[in-house]
Amino acid sequence: MAETTPYFNVTIVTPAGTIETYDVRHLRASGSEGDFGILANHLPFVTPLRIGDIELDTAKGKQYWAVVSGFVEVLANKVTILAENAEPADKIDVERAKAARDRALSRLQSPPVDLDFERCRLALQRSLNRLKVSGYKT
Repeated sequence: MAETTPYFNVTIVTPAGTIETYDVRHLRASGSEGDFGILANHLPFVTPLRIGDIELDTAKGKQYWAVVSGFVEVLANKVTILAENAEPADKIDVERAKAARDRALSRLQSPPVDLDFERCRLALQRSLNRLKVSGYKT
């Protein structure tokens, strides 16, 4: 009888290239239809990501990433996260994220005539996600 492993491979890729590869027991991500989880031997699928976080339960502990849209592809114990942008929690510049949040809030509270509301809303969402993933407490 073949032995199954509780681990599967996760690779995070952005337009800049492969960022990181992990052996993971469990993955939780923010999909376009809500959060979802993946365990070893999961059925294959592809789903879009939204601005949100990814939690990876690895042999060395939990790893958290802030991601900006993209896709997750699950194939035969190999998961590829193709993200527009991905940032590990320990590399997030909290001061920069706070400044981006404050700029977006200021623009939304006193909008100039030519404000692109959708762009401003997405900037706010990205900055709040980065702060959440970094562990920053408001």
